[in-house]
Amino acid sequence: MTPSVAEACRAVLTAAAPAAKVKAARAAARDWRLGRLAFAFDVAMPDRPARPDRPELLPPNRMPKRGKGGSERGRIALIHALAHIEFSAIDLAFDAVGRFGGEYPRGFTDDWMGVGADEAMHFVLLDRRLKSLGSFYGAMPAHDGLWDAAAETAHDSLARLAVVPMVLEARGLDVTPATIERFSAADDAVTTRILTRIVNDEIRHVRAGTTWFESRCRELGRVPHATWHALVARHFRGAIKPPFNDSARDSAGLSREYYQPLATT
Repeated sequence: MTPSVAEACRAVLTAAAPAAKVKAARAAARDWRLGRLAFAFDVAMPDRPARPDRPELLPPNRMPKRGKGGSERGRIALIHALAHIEFSAIDLAFDAVGRFGGEYPRGFTDDWMGVGADEAMHFVLLDRRLKSLGSFYGAMPAHDGLWDAAAETAHDSLARLAVVPMVLEARGLDVTPATIERFSAADDAVTTRILTRIVNDEIRHVRAGTTWFESRCRELGRVPHATWHALVARHFRGAIKPPFNDSARDSAGLSREYYQPLATT
């Protein structure tokens, strides 16, 4: 019997060890691309994904302060934080498919399976860089704020698209160029190349979120910008704050009509 795409997504979410999660993510994306998975959503996604014993997960307000990336110790701490974001993003992508894919055309699954494969690759690159610097993923504490956003939007695909790709990943477009400059100034060419690849991929990810959000709004007869404002106000606990990388956001289809009215100083 052909396994379903939902089963493959659940396998990713229930894999705890980083190597196992990456392996499951790559297998799921490959099997979907090769037509080995049925377009069926016959199993439920877990409320929370499996996590390894390390890193220790702390509330955001208990996270130790880290430097700006000037010293090697500060750069390692920043790479670790970025690796944890990418590790969490693997689960976010496959949860989106397994939880909401049945509400959308097959193209939605195509896009988010591809996003999940990208996030797995990003994590591997950052984890490899940590090891080359004498550290490893799990060596420092992290927080689970990204998954808190997933839990908040688990009931509503529009809310998930509004908050995860169109707020959280879009924020990455804003801050990553400055992070790249810090690593470049420290003559860390390897990490600079990794982060440049990541930010270019994230433009496509935000574009996928914006495209499917607008498509769903049209289907429901709702105005995209007004709907986004209402969903973000209801489900996102943080601030929409400048500076904004307007050119990257424009490339991702995220026009100023979305974020400027909610921007805080």
